[in-house]
Amino acid sequence: MLHEAERPQGLAPGPCDKLRDRCHPGGGRKSRTWKHSMATQTAAQHELAELIVTSLNLESVQPADIDPEAPLFGGDLGLDSIDALEIALAVSKRYGFQLKSDNPDNRTIFTSLRTLSEHIEQHRAAA
Repeated sequence: MLHEAERPQGLAPGPCDKLRDRCHPGGGRKSRTWKHSMATQTAAQHELAELIVTSLNLESVQPADIDPEAPLFGGDLGLDSIDALEIALAVSKRYGFQLKSDNPDNRTIFTSLRTLSEHIEQHRAAA
C-alpha cells in the first residue's frame, strides 16, 4: 500500500490501497490490513471464514471482518489461484467432499464467502 507521500504524482489510489500485503518475518505467509463495511455473516459463513483465515495464515484478518458479499479474489482479501487451491484442500479436509479444479462452476462457487458457503452447505448435506 502506498502512503500518499510515496504515491507517484498523478497516480490515483487503486482498489488494492485498502489492503496491505507484505512478507511477515514472524513466519506467516501473508499479513494483511483490511478495511471494509460488510453484511452480517451466518454461522456457516463464519465457520468458513475461520477456515480461510487459518488455512491461508491471514494474520491480521479476523474471520468476522470478511464481508460475505465481497469478492474472494481480486478484492480486499487479495487472494490468488494458489489460495483457491489451499481453500479447496482445507474444505475437502473439513467437510469431506472435494472442490474439483475442472468444475465449470468454480468461478461462481468461489465468487464470495456467501457463494462458497452455500456450495459447501449443499454438498455437505448430500455427503
